[in-house]
Amino acid sequence: MSDHLAVRVMVESAWDQVALELPSTTSMSELKRRALAMTHASGTADEYEVKYRGALVLDEARSLAEEGVVRNANLIVLPRRRRPAR
Repeated sequence: MSDHLAVRVMVESAWDQVALELPSTTSMSELKRRALAMTHASGTADEYEVKYRGALVLDEARSLAEEGVVRNANLIVLPRRRRPAR
């Protein structure tokens, strides 16, 4: 098995999806930082959270492999605080 994973990350605030190919040892926080940079999302990475398979990633220091991320997985990066509806 290759130590690189191709994943798709949806950045909800930018309503954009990016494709990344990263080593399986990449931390979830690094994945989030890269996806936010590629979509030019506003704010800092600390203002966002990552979800995988519908569940919040609680420890973003863990690697993709430690979180069980598989090839061609879909992840979501979204703001920690919800915006009020108007």
